[in-house]
Amino acid sequence: MKKILVIALTLLLSVAPSVVLAKGATTKIVIEGKDLSKPIEISDPKVLAHFSVWAGPGTSFTQPGFNANAPSFIIDWSQGPIAHLPEALQKYQVTFYSEERSERPIYVVYYAVQPSSGQGYVYLPGPSDKWWLLNTFSILRGVEGKWFHALDAWENLAIPLIEKARIASKS
Repeated sequence: MKKILVIALTLLLSVAPSVVLAKGATTKIVIEGKDLSKPIEISDPKVLAHFSVWAGPGTSFTQPGFNANAPSFIIDWSQGPIAHLPEALQKYQVTFYSEERSERPIYVVYYAVQPSSGQGYVYLPGPSDKWWLLNTFSILRGVEGKWFHALDAWENLAIPLIEKARIASKS
């Protein structure tokens, strides 16, 4: 399996480096869930600027003072991975798009909210998950297959949007 992955990565890097290494601005975020009648699309550039896929572990930002463990993307990296995930979570798929591949996703994570507390969590798909290959072609963070606390800024955006969409789907 490792040999096949190495060959695939080598071929991909030699054939399409501009696609694999592209680090353009996020152009759209889509939230999907069983309890939503239709996906939620976020496309406001001012909002999207706060949720760059290219921030956090495994990225190569060269800004002075860049800290890969600082809260960024939609994850609060500083709290580390979650050892035990609470039960009874509402789960959603969150898909990110960038200007280089506007119609095709560049990164996909799972977002879960505990209704009683409003606390959210983000899962980075691991090697046995559907989106792992796509994600690792974009960024190999080294923490795939783990749940993390969601970033407060993400929670402040996502939870009201999800609640509004859930209410609309009930009426």
